Amino acid sequence: MRTHCTRRTAAALALGAVLLALLTSAPAGADDEGLPTVTPTSETPALYDDEAGGHSDADDPAIWRNAADPDRSLVIATAKKGGLRVYGLDARLVQSLPAPRPPAEDDAPGRFNNVDLVAGLKTPAGRADVAVVSDRGSDRLRIYRIDPSKPGAPLTDITDPAAVPVFSADQAEINDQRTAYGLATWQDKATGRSYALVSQRKRTRLALVELTPTARGTVGYRKVRTLDLPASFRLPDGTTWSPCAEPGELPQVEGMVVDPATGTLYAGQEDVGIWRLRADLTDKPVLVEKVREYGIPGVYDETTEECTPGADPGFGGERLTADVEGLTLFQEPDGDGYLFASSQGDSTFALYDREVSEDNEYEGGFRVGAASATLDGSEECDGAAVLNAPLGSRYPNGMLVVQDGHETPEVPDGEGGTRTATNFKFVDLGDVMDAADPVASAPR
Repeated sequence: MRTHCTRRTAAALALGAVLLALLTSAPAGADDEGLPTVTPTSETPALYDDEAGGHSDADDPAIWRNAADPDRSLVIATAKKGGLRVYGLDARLVQSLPAPRPPAEDDAPGRFNNVDLVAGLKTPAGRADVAVVSDRGSDRLRIYRIDPSKPGAPLTDITDPAAVPVFSADQAEINDQRTAYGLATWQDKATGRSYALVSQRKRTRLALVELTPTARGTVGYRKVRTLDLPASFRLPDGTTWSPCAEPGELPQVEGMVVDPATGTLYAGQEDVGIWRLRADLTDKPVLVEKVREYGIPGVYDETTEECTPGADPGFGGERLTADVEGLTLFQEPDGDGYLFASSQGDSTFALYDREVSEDNEYEGGFRVGAASATLDGSEECDGAAVLNAPLGSRYPNGMLVVQDGHETPEVPDGEGGTRTATNFKFVDLGDVMDAADPVASAPR
């Protein structure tokens, strides 16, 4: 999540500032680490996180492929309090769906955080493609049927009205907002059942939730089990470390993705790194990558609401600058491919080998830079989605969609400042892989 939404540790901010200074002096087309730059082909209209903009804030995308007519495929994306947005491949708005209103005046309103898709969900009326959304505001999942026969309004809310909170016991706990946050879907090949993996805000908990279609045509869910990732870590020097945070907060997970071929879940613990574990949450998680800030001590200052970092003991990773955010999977038919990770603190993307047998080895990275003065790149990216499949004439090589946390050009707010603007960038996947291949094939 971006700085204007949450308090990132001072250590991450300091390192990010240093990296940014270095990057601005790097030659065009590559950064100080030699990472290539790709440019977007288009972008969605800006969303504004203010009253005039309906408190809309771009966060997480998913790409739905229309198998019958790939040119009419869709990008489905969350806008937090602004609800859900649906875009065509031309990046133009197709449909806007509002987040639910609060049950009472003092209660939290709906706030859509992450979205993922389930293809061919089994229902009493037949199979259906659906979008599953984590509603952080109400601590629930919302499910939308995707109907390509309705080009002007392809999504319909089919959430079971009886759906209960994922983590909270009552409305008071919901208002405390330790609620449903990150989300990834998974279909168990052995049983044919469909699930969502949901993370809890300000906690390390993950929940496995089974989607349950009803005879009424709606879809509910039931919680199967939970698993808590570590909140503190034993360092090589024998000390114990926890990421600095506001008292009572634990290092949360947001970005998640499941490899459908192996049922492997990758979960990004924002200030820690990337975990690998079984999607059914029945094994011991393995930390396959750490953020650079891993192990840096910090002291929380209640006056500034920031963390004062200590000396870096040198136990962190080399590729990701906190927060580690959007995770998405580039799949190849033969089982090869990459795990993409958004390194939000330095606005880059890291690629890891998809194969567990290769221990998800780092394979390279890239940056999404500006294509022109009016088509900027992606900064402080929250969510990302990649689809390695032909998408009609616009994206015959597939596409990558990334959130941009700082949409430009900036728009004045009428009070001497600028409006907080975000959106999504559409990138030709062929360009990404052409740029990443030389890095991935370089000697290690």
